[in-house]
Amino acid sequence: MPDPRSRWQPEGVHGASHIVVADSLEAESIEAESQAHRDFRAVPLSEAIIYELHLGTFTPEGTYAAAQGKLPYLADLGVTHLELMPLATFPGRRGWGYDGVDLFAPFPAYGTPLQLAAFVRACHAHGLAVLLDVVYNHLGPDGNYLAQYGPYFTDRYKTGWGAALNYDGPQSDAVRRFVIDNALMWLKDYGFDGLRLDAVHAIFSFEAVHLLEEMSTAVSALGKELRRPLVLIAESDLNDPRLVRAVSRGGYGLDAHWVDDFHHAIHQYFTGETDGYYADFNGLQDVATALRDGYVYQGQYSVHRARRHGRPPTGLKPQQLVVSAQNHDQIGNRAQGERLSMMLGTPQLKAIAALTLLAPFVPLLFQGEEWGARTPFLYFTDHEDAELGRLVAEGRSKEFNAFRWQGSVPNPQESDTFVRSQLNWSELFLPSHAELLEWYRQLIRIRRDKVVLPRESCGESNGAVTNFDAEAGWLTFVHNGVLAVFNLRDLAQLVPRPSGEWKLVLSSDSKEAQPSEAMSPQSTLIYIGG
Repeated sequence: MPDPRSRWQPEGVHGASHIVVADSLEAESIEAESQAHRDFRAVPLSEAIIYELHLGTFTPEGTYAAAQGKLPYLADLGVTHLELMPLATFPGRRGWGYDGVDLFAPFPAYGTPLQLAAFVRACHAHGLAVLLDVVYNHLGPDGNYLAQYGPYFTDRYKTGWGAALNYDGPQSDAVRRFVIDNALMWLKDYGFDGLRLDAVHAIFSFEAVHLLEEMSTAVSALGKELRRPLVLIAESDLNDPRLVRAVSRGGYGLDAHWVDDFHHAIHQYFTGETDGYYADFNGLQDVATALRDGYVYQGQYSVHRARRHGRPPTGLKPQQLVVSAQNHDQIGNRAQGERLSMMLGTPQLKAIAALTLLAPFVPLLFQGEEWGARTPFLYFTDHEDAELGRLVAEGRSKEFNAFRWQGSVPNPQESDTFVRSQLNWSELFLPSHAELLEWYRQLIRIRRDKVVLPRESCGESNGAVTNFDAEAGWLTFVHNGVLAVFNLRDLAQLVPRPSGEWKLVLSSDSKEAQPSEAMSPQSTLIYIGG
């Protein structure tokens, strides 16, 4: 059986384990690049713009080396952090990575451990921080030998993806040490600047010290040892400030967490979809609430959940919430993997980009979003066990019972499902895509030029100040000296601006309307001033 702490599985999850010496990860570096890596310090989350990518589909080659060739493009775009979808070795030659089983071994199809370390160094040389998505709530079923070595799993709790890890039962101390050591390895040996913790609501830990608190304490200590900032960002749909509240205040001490409400409110408004969890969201009012507070659900009743959900974001700072209009989950968990660019026109995409990039929170973009990529991002797997592959395909179809999406669900096991999900970089040369890309670049420039000291907390008094008319279909919001004005209707209309001296710096329309003039249909105007 493979070593549970194997650093390299070149023959896959059922193959022999190979030794990788941590010191060798620096051995083949170019001196200038290595020096830039040692001197690199990530910008704080209050100034961050995250770009999520899947290494297998980001380039046609699907390797670290190929992705490294795109770093000048990403640096020029203006993002500050790259977030890689999971790298822990999983079965087959392709997949999302959330069914990894060898947590310490990078997926061999992307390249060697040395090439991964070189990729991180190259990112730092281009001024880009690197985050890694890690999965500590379950392991995949194929190649999962961990239970043969000890009581790593428990039947006291259930997850939607596999057996829960034993974080609070008998002999759980070593299980907790196993995953914390894994987190520290990625940060110390490979040089990652932070981790995104997948679905922490499925991490069951009911001891006095939660696993997340213990991990945040260990990562904080490592950051002090290495003299560089390290961050932990949780994926959670709980709308629970305790995730990022300081340990001294009864929290877990994480740096930030994803918030789904922002995505759901924007998606529901612009697409009109009301199936599944979109049933909880209702028009422009929820978009305005999401812009101001991050959380839409703060303890009120949720129709989708048939219970109350969330709590107020009291005391949260905007940089503690990561928001997106698109990400791997919200695209890939659709039956056809459609991006917003496959459902909406350029004016709507520009409005959504402005809402995301100029909001008070930490914005996250998904690969290709910035140019309106027309390639889907589908769910794909390569399980070697034919029966497991069949069950995965069947289960995938059943997941969409709450949604009325048209068409059959592509078989995750077919190679074409993966190939269709690869970005088509030639789209960049088409006028409509180039236009949207330039819009994203200018918004990012405005955001980075206008970053000031973090606001004290979320809410109307310290976050974005919003004003809207749901019936008329217009919205304005002000944050950090930037005013965004949206006419979201198909009719020209006058949209009231807040008082102050404002200078127009970006318009989605060639007709640059003065404040006293009607705005063109489906148009967005960006001002600076105050």
